[in-house]
Parts: sequence; C-alpha cells; structure tokens
Amino acid sequence: MINEGMSNHNENARCQSAPVAYPALPDGLELLETDEGLTLAGDGMTLRADFCEMIPRIKQGRLQQELLVRAAKIKGAGEPLAVDATAGFGQDSLLLAAAGFRVLLFERNPVIAALLRDALHRAAAAPELAGAVERMQFVEGDSVAALAAMGAQTHPDVVYLDPMFPARTKSAAVKKKFQLLHRLEQPCDNPDAMLRAALDANPRKIVIKRPPKGPHLADMKPSYSLAGKAVRYDVIVPPRNKPLLD
Repeated sequence: MINEGMSNHNENARCQSAPVAYPALPDGLELLETDEGLTLAGDGMTLRADFCEMIPRIKQGRLQQELLVRAAKIKGAGEPLAVDATAGFGQDSLLLAAAGFRVLLFERNPVIAALLRDALHRAAAAPELAGAVERMQFVEGDSVAALAAMGAQTHPDVVYLDPMFPARTKSAAVKKKFQLLHRLEQPCDNPDAMLRAALDANPRKIVIKRPPKGPHLADMKPSYSLAGKAVRYDVIVPPRNKPLLD
C-alpha cells in the first residue's frame, strides 16, 4: 500500500492556495499568499510551483514525445508505479502521471514541499490537470530511507532521480529560478546513497536526469541514455538478483 501519510487531492479541491503551516526560511526569503498561489520571494525575485504552464506539454500527441516519458515507459504495464525521489516542483511527475503512471513524489525540503503542495491543490481544480493530479501522491520527507524499505513491500516499476545541477541556459528567468532554489537546497551531496536506495527499491528501471554532457550519477554506466539539447536521461535496468553496487 502507498496511501499512508500522503496528501490526497479530491474532487472537492478548489483553485486556491491550500492552508499550510509555513516552514522556517533562510534570511531574506519569505512565503507570500498571492492570487496566483503560494509564492517564494527574495532578492528581488519571486518563484512558485505552477502546473498550468505544463498543460501544452501533457496534451496527447506531444506527451509521448517527451524524453522522460520515453525513458520511463514500461511495456505491458497497465498503470505502472513511478517513484519520483527528488520531486522539486513536481513538473516531471506531472508528465509521468499524464502518461498513465501512478506517481509517488518525495520532497525533503520543507519550503519546496509547501510550494509543491499548494500547486497540487490548485491543479486538482483545473479540468486539464485533474486527471493527472489524481494519480500523484505526495510525501514530504527524505526518499532514501523510504526507498530502501520499499523494496521489501512495494516494488515500483520506475524510480526517477533528478539531482539538481547548475543551470547552463542563457535564460535569465531560469537562472533566477536556480538562484532561489539553491538558497533553499543544494544539489545532491551523496549520489552513491541515492542510487543505492533506488536500487534497493528493486524497480524495473531507474531513470536519472543529467546535464547533456554531465558525468553519470555515482559513476555508474547506464544501460542506455536518451539525450536532448538541454537534458539527458540515463536509464539503468537492474539485472535481477545481481547487485550493481558493492
């Protein structure tokens, strides 16, 4: 079972910010309730999680061309389970959910978690997003221990890892986004532990988001990769009953 301790989004949700107990923030940052949703503000910048901008990408015809959807695809699975171990603002999880996955999202940073929870609450009331959001279940907490325990109980089909990496785009908006995110949470500092936990969950495949020319996570060579101009997805297909990490 994967329902215990998770935030469920039902038909009674309304398109407004969900009531939250705000976590402590680094100096110079604040969380604001706005008409558009819960917003992180600081250093002259604002940032919020918002799934509405994803609507064009989840439309049929385009969705199946998304590199992540192609990398995560499980043949013969009716409603596969994906674990997004590093959810962030949940946009990648939304792509998977729209493609038919049930998605279990983990986010350990309490501020990012508050922004994500608010975005999920608002998206549940949007007709174009509600179906996908129904398949997304959110847990605030560290995924490493949960993944290690999951292998003996629930075998996910896919574990998705997105260790943050520095923005390499010329877009000022994206650079600002990463500036605020890095005030809250630094890129993965223990890739070996993260990958080991993913392997312990005994999934059918592990999908890892990387920079196009970046190194492999924990120096593990993937089974195959799908690469675009801005991102690369390394896919590890673990052999059954054979450890990949000592």
